[in-house]
Amino acid sequence: MNKEQFDRMKNGKGFIAALDQSGGSTPKALLNYGVKEDAYSNEEEMFECVHEMRKRIITNESFTSDRILAAILFKVTMNSKVSDKYTGDYLWEEKHIVPILKIDEGLDELKDGVQLMKPFKHIDELLENAKERNIFGTKMRSVIKELNEESIKRVVEQQFEYAIKISNAGFVPIIEPEVDIHAEKKAEIEEILKKYLIEGLKKLDKENYVMFKLTLPEKENLYEDLYNYGQTVRVVALSGGYSRDFANEKLRKNKNVIASYSRALTEGLNVNQNDEEFTKTLDDSIEKNYSASVEK
Repeated sequence: MNKEQFDRMKNGKGFIAALDQSGGSTPKALLNYGVKEDAYSNEEEMFECVHEMRKRIITNESFTSDRILAAILFKVTMNSKVSDKYTGDYLWEEKHIVPILKIDEGLDELKDGVQLMKPFKHIDELLENAKERNIFGTKMRSVIKELNEESIKRVVEQQFEYAIKISNAGFVPIIEPEVDIHAEKKAEIEEILKKYLIEGLKKLDKENYVMFKLTLPEKENLYEDLYNYGQTVRVVALSGGYSRDFANEKLRKNKNVIASYSRALTEGLNVNQNDEEFTKTLDDSIEKNYSASVEK
């Protein structure tokens, strides 16, 4: 583990840029960016389009470590280059932004109110690949849609099981059990989720550090207790389908929680914007997410 990166993630001021769309959500992300599906004819060309979009964001003058602590990438972006450097190396060496890898292989079918992660069939080779690319941490996502305590417990257990393996390999994992923002009884789901997250933290060895990426809760400061455990590096929030302004309004009310947005970061960006327009839109988005993360 890179100690400088660890200190930055634990104590730095800023937020995490989530640039980790993978196959399933990429066409939608490109469409929002103004790239229609007829602009590419296969998956390889699609990922090339999304890498160009990511590269334009990462290399932009407004995308700096003054406001951005880390960026979450997916495998194709990690293994692609920006200015002759692998993306993770470019982020850290040129921008001083910590690189993190989305490591899960997608969601299982909805069952008993939740979507567990599909089994990680390629985790060992992916972690080896991440080590070669100087990646600091990982991120993995499950989804909770209904109030079902046993299912919520299973989601958390699966997350921690993989988190321990990832931590033992030298990375800091982000545990992301997303609560659907449209879930009935969302507040009750979040209380149960918090209970099991704390149970998971209590069982961790002291050297197993983790981060949490969580849906903005109904009860303000619900997740503050996660910081009572030394293994918690950072608690970050996903936008989950909320608009950027609404998400940031909720974020401001949660102490010590910072943004880790995807859609709410790239909102308003378009492939047809000239450099000046693109920079202005991105800078505005970064500033709003930064201020909601640090000004409580």
